[in-house]
Amino acid sequence: MILLAAALFAMQAAPSLPASPDPMPPRRPRPEAAAPATPAPAPAPAPEDPATARYRECTGQIRANAEMAVTAANVWHDQGGGASARQCLGLALIALDRWEPAATAFEQAAREAESANDPRRADFWAQAGNAWVAAGDGRKALAALDAALLSPNLTDELRGEVRLDRARARVALDDNQGARTEIDRAAQLVPNDPLTWYLSAALARRVNDLPRAATDIARARQLAPDSPDIVLLAGTIAGLTGNMAEAESLYRQVAQQAPDSDAGRQAAASLATMREVEAPAASPPPAPQPQPRPQPGR
Repeated sequence: MILLAAALFAMQAAPSLPASPDPMPPRRPRPEAAAPATPAPAPAPAPEDPATARYRECTGQIRANAEMAVTAANVWHDQGGGASARQCLGLALIALDRWEPAATAFEQAAREAESANDPRRADFWAQAGNAWVAAGDGRKALAALDAALLSPNLTDELRGEVRLDRARARVALDDNQGARTEIDRAAQLVPNDPLTWYLSAALARRVNDLPRAATDIARARQLAPDSPDIVLLAGTIAGLTGNMAEAESLYRQVAQQAPDSDAGRQAAASLATMREVEAPAASPPPAPQPQPRPQPGR
């Protein structure tokens, strides 16, 4: 059991709070509210204004060809696209995993929005901070997130998201106590966000507070029972607390339900490690060989 737990811990030795948003997707602009399944009859919508249409066209191109979206966003900005063009550029760069230039693009969008007294500046600063966290630069992330918190029109939801990103930035700077303060503040603002409890559990695990890690990951599972990343972390915490059967069950759930995800691959690797450790333990030790008995008088 001790060897198995040690192997499990070594297998899961990646940073407890992600330096990049792989386990939890990066913040994106909030989508417009989805239309109801059976909408009531309504008057024909007004024609979309040119700036909104151009933004929709630019962001829609990201999925098809992110490199072309980068070019399109730059052209649009040169033509007067302003902060919206900068934001589209940042999103296209994220699609290419170019986090540092994406963060710079969001910061430029935020500054242009501030110059125009555009209330979206808080979102742009928050996106910049998130991108800097993903790039591994905690100090620049905190600076951008501080700017987001200064916005007078910040909603509780966005303020909570900013606090969570500040926690991730502080972990990148090895400031575990500061990260705990940020997460606890976020929990007051967005208690129903599973990311709050996922990160809280991960931080508790990082500082070896396993009882709190178990409590918080259970809360995260209540809010998002099908999240592969949450179930994966639940398996790791179960293993570290000695519940190997639960750990194996949770790893198997992730590996089967999300085999092509990062979490699914990590779960499969953990299962393989557990089997490797269990196999030698299951084999009985070789029987001792009889030693020749001394002959009397010799």
